[in-house]
Amino acid sequence: MVHPARLPPTTSPLRNSPRASQEKSSPRSLADPILPWLRSIRKAFDDFRRDPDGNAAAHFKNLVEDCLNNFADDERYRNDIRFLKIWIIYGDTIQDFKRVFEMLEVKGICQGHSLLYESYALFHCHKGNLLAAHDVCHLGLSRIAEPLDRLKKMHNLFLGINQNARTDPKIDVTGFSRQEPNYVDPWSDSTISNLLKKMDSDIKKYNGYYRSSKVYSGKVSLTSLQNSSRNKIVELGNSKYQIRGCSGLGGFAKVYKAFIDSNPDDVVALKIQKPAFPWEFYMYRQLDRRISDVERPCFGFAHKVHIFSDLSVLVCDYLSHGTLQDAINSHLVMQKAMEEVLCIYYTIELLRMLEILHSVGIIHGDFKPDNLLVRYAR
Repeated sequence: MVHPARLPPTTSPLRNSPRASQEKSSPRSLADPILPWLRSIRKAFDDFRRDPDGNAAAHFKNLVEDCLNNFADDERYRNDIRFLKIWIIYGDTIQDFKRVFEMLEVKGICQGHSLLYESYALFHCHKGNLLAAHDVCHLGLSRIAEPLDRLKKMHNLFLGINQNARTDPKIDVTGFSRQEPNYVDPWSDSTISNLLKKMDSDIKKYNGYYRSSKVYSGKVSLTSLQNSSRNKIVELGNSKYQIRGCSGLGGFAKVYKAFIDSNPDDVVALKIQKPAFPWEFYMYRQLDRRISDVERPCFGFAHKVHIFSDLSVLVCDYLSHGTLQDAINSHLVMQKAMEEVLCIYYTIELLRMLEILHSVGIIHGDFKPDNLLVRYAR
């Protein structure tokens, strides 16, 4: 485990700052002991900006390191964005944000703040590694880091930059090869959009594909559904779906359990995405076409998709047993390890699924326990 370098206690602002010494016993500093440090770091930073070539730089760096050492294991600041900013300052100071990111991962500090992933992505961008920047943004989105909208905008920005870097011969970006003109980024929005446009006439013929150029105008707002929306009826086409609760929430979509025509024996999952995302339905139909009937049950099935100008609703099979990650967590909650034979079984199944996909020219792109549903074959 890596830590900031330990420094002599004389670097503490409580020892060196008269103002901080006076605050040491104040009620506010007792309730929030990092506050005097933050003020001393701010003052040291101002001194450093006024005299960047003097001793102020060393004092500033030492103060930041000592602050991190003092509060790295303090639960009160585990999700405090002020503390996260100090870590980011430290990463910028030592020019090794990878080390800082690893420390924050190990200690579980501020993993739900989008600022962490934005800063790390910008660090990679500055180094010219746009693919790594894209991956960091994607990681933050998968963890639903807040504010999510800002992280989505940055993610889309990197996707656009990546695509332009591949198509513009004047752009020379580390990690990309201009000697491969046929190389495409499968995760690029423009790549997906262009392919869907080319395939539009074929996709329209797919069973279960319904598209409207208008915004969704149903009586029940699909973007504001919550667990409190149980039993509300959502009408899509000629079908009515009774919402029974939220069964999944990710950075890109919400998934709801629903009864078709209020029939508890006819259960489906409604996956709502905004903006509309027809690509997933297209891939489901590719699975139908490319994978044999014997192997097809290993993968999810989409009954239909309703595409609107503002969102899309994918109607899929509902599996009530949760994800592989849920199965792993159920053992962790009981402080038990999953049986070795069960681990071997799941591993074999995962490798088998990947082998099937790759054999028909399909890459999953986000293959992880949280995205794998458990099924019980009968």
